[in-house]
Amino acid sequence: MPFVRRLILILFVIIGVAFLTLLERKVLGYIQLRKGPNKVGILGVPQPFSDAIKLFTKEQTYPFVSNYIVYYFSPVISLFLSLLRWLCIPFFIKVYSFNLGVLFFLCCLRMGVYSLIIAGWSSNSNYALLGGLRGVAQTISYEVRLALLLLSLIFLISGYNFLYFFIFQVNVWFIFFISPLALTWFCTCLAETNRTPFDFAEGESELVSGFNVEYRRGGFALIFLAEYSRILFIRILFCILFLGADIYSFFFFLKLTGVSCAFIWVRGTLPRFRYDKLINLAWKRFLPFSLNYIILVIGLKILIVSF
Repeated sequence: MPFVRRLILILFVIIGVAFLTLLERKVLGYIQLRKGPNKVGILGVPQPFSDAIKLFTKEQTYPFVSNYIVYYFSPVISLFLSLLRWLCIPFFIKVYSFNLGVLFFLCCLRMGVYSLIIAGWSSNSNYALLGGLRGVAQTISYEVRLALLLLSLIFLISGYNFLYFFIFQVNVWFIFFISPLALTWFCTCLAETNRTPFDFAEGESELVSGFNVEYRRGGFALIFLAEYSRILFIRILFCILFLGADIYSFFFFLKLTGVSCAFIWVRGTLPRFRYDKLINLAWKRFLPFSLNYIILVIGLKILIVSF
């Protein structure tokens, strides 16, 4: 049964990723005054599956001067680490639930840097290496912010289990009284997942395609799946942390769709940042804010306990 549960979880994550890409292409299409995918099947719904068939049936090529073994296994490791994060989602039927879920999430988040830099380095391409270095610097900078913002919420609920977020938000959502923290978390998640306006690891205008420029066919598909499963997980995590963690209600998935549309809206509206502004935003704006918010939350916690 544990093996079947893991298999069902992975299957539904991959299906969710497929329809997330369809939602993104549709919303971007309407933002840009066009239809988006609408030729394959009814209203273009099977479009992600036809794209997957096309990618996995293409001819496999690889750079002759690449470090082949590392180059070949890097997308597999990236997808494995992305799917590993889903184990800490609070399932009430005890598929996976443990008291240190927040720490497990942070550990998996840290490990994702290695697959990114290895993919850029092993391709033996200047563009891929530069994209990998950019992505690592960006990810490390914003992971510190992400951990500090999460630390404020940990002090608030006094635990490392994601189930506590459901218990504490039964009557009121956290977003109503810590909205600055939610907005900062939203911006940090955009940078953490390399989404517009922080997509420097895959800057098409200056890096051709960034760290994955040399990947074709299955390798590119696995990187794509890993990236979008990470994006979907971060969006679900935003709903759990700030919009209530009632993941077995239909209303939760409406909230998830709204958060996904907000991410896509940012992509269709804002231009790409300059790279030095991105790093300055991380270290000179978000770092002082997150540290001050930790002090504020600790002070409020002591005040509440005292009285």
